[in-house]
Amino acid sequence: MHPHASSLLGLLRRSERVVDAAIAPVVFTAMAALIAVITLQVVSRVFFTAVGWTEEVARFLLVWITFLAATLAFRRGRHIAVTFVVDALPGLPRRLAHLAALLVMVGFLAALVVIGYEYMQVQSFQKSASLRLSMTWVYAVMPLAAAIMAWYALVDIIALVLGESPSRAEEPAA
Repeated sequence: MHPHASSLLGLLRRSERVVDAAIAPVVFTAMAALIAVITLQVVSRVFFTAVGWTEEVARFLLVWITFLAATLAFRRGRHIAVTFVVDALPGLPRRLAHLAALLVMVGFLAALVVIGYEYMQVQSFQKSASLRLSMTWVYAVMPLAAAIMAWYALVDIIALVLGESPSRAEEPAA
């Protein structure tokens, strides 16, 4: 591989690790907040009057956790996949099949970015019931997560084209 291509791929993979390292503590913090909010909800219902906003906050946190954690799983290659056909192929056909799958994935994720952004705009006039929070913020995670996953898939495509393995199996799960 050309030295410039190798350094470009190294830079792209470092950018993936930086994004991943930024998302992981956000997901962890959101999980801790979700546990705290649900605990508050249960305690307040049992011992006091129910705190009205806890159900809404828990729902919004769960949506954000789901999408952001999906980006972490995507980067680590932990999404469910049926790969026995591709794995059975020899070298070049396997790479081409993997490339085709990544291109389809990027197309889907790009569509999800556009549709998610449009949905965000449609919901921008709606406010949540308890918090009066613009629903734009709730739905913003959909195009954000899709864009991040599309970036990861594009880096995999570049790696494949340059003759490297896009596999995440060699990287430790953080």
